[in-house]
Amino acid sequence: MDYSSIDFQPVTGDIVKVSWRALPTVLTKEELLDKAYARAKKAADRVDDNDRVFRVRKQLNRMIQTASDILSTYLMDTVNQWPSLDQSPQFDVSMIDACVGCDDYRHHLSMLQWAANQISKIATQNTRKITRTAKIELMHEARREAYGRISSLIGRIGPSLKWLGDSREILKRLPSIDQLSPCIVVCGAPNVGKSAFISALSSGNMEVNHYPFTTKRIHVGHFTFRRLQYQMVDTPGLLDRPMHKRNDIEMQAISALENLGSLVLFLIDESENCGMTIVEQNNLLEEILELLAETTVMIISTKADIHPEKPVNWDVVKSAEEEYLMSGEEHYSELPLLIDRNGYITISALENVGLEALKMEIVRIVKDNTPVDPMNLPDGWYRAE
Repeated sequence: MDYSSIDFQPVTGDIVKVSWRALPTVLTKEELLDKAYARAKKAADRVDDNDRVFRVRKQLNRMIQTASDILSTYLMDTVNQWPSLDQSPQFDVSMIDACVGCDDYRHHLSMLQWAANQISKIATQNTRKITRTAKIELMHEARREAYGRISSLIGRIGPSLKWLGDSREILKRLPSIDQLSPCIVVCGAPNVGKSAFISALSSGNMEVNHYPFTTKRIHVGHFTFRRLQYQMVDTPGLLDRPMHKRNDIEMQAISALENLGSLVLFLIDESENCGMTIVEQNNLLEEILELLAETTVMIISTKADIHPEKPVNWDVVKSAEEEYLMSGEEHYSELPLLIDRNGYITISALENVGLEALKMEIVRIVKDNTPVDPMNLPDGWYRAE
């Protein structure tokens, strides 16, 4: 049978927000059968009838129907609880493809729906056999046949149950992205300071170390400006190599770049302490600019504190930012950007210089790039009296 031809969960309607952490644990085939048959036995024990033939018929029918209902309901609930690829945001679909594979995702869920349908048919066929006979031995034979066929079916979808259980552990670590809030994607080569930058600018608690490839999956931090929440997406580092040679970790970053982002920040390390030369980082930048032809990309130089020469306006920017923070008022202010000798906007996450000015620039660009729809106001648009 071609299981892939099964149309599981046809959907229409709006895009839904995916919450991977809400996915329930997937039972193994042994756990599922034990649960179904134990409850079936309890259901049969509650049957009472003075006529032995009628009592046995009711008990065995109750056993088959209860086991069938529990199994088919559990399998269909599992299918319905897992997000439909047709209704999920494109970012989540791309992440599924990068982490576990969309084809496998569809196949294993369709296997569960197929098994649920088959189990219901088996229950109908064998309860009919029991109802139509008055011989107790034939009734027991029909019950054994039903249990045997059901157990065989669950055994056939055992690999699918295991795959879903393993995939749940992978997918529940994916971030939850609010498609309606501004999203800033931070990318660049490994160890250029992406995680340190986001940790300094937002609420993100990123792992920061002095070696490359610290970030192995996408993380999300947030900062709030005038009650509007901005999402900062920390992506794994990218290497200067062709797309077909990128690994799954790099493809997560590519998925975020292609499908998220009111704005993309490309971070470079001019000191080359990241392990990649400026030439290699520029090659990577050209690839990103080609990939994101219709997205605004800001180039940010990091680690300004270890540059051979500090930016000439270092003291001016530092003083302006300190004055702004001391005011205690959250308002838009055109703070001077920290500019290095090569003309790049630069920051120092270590000494916290240039960050507030860059945040203001991010807010301005996102606002300019966001079309205003008076019928669809974002969360936080209102102001307290």
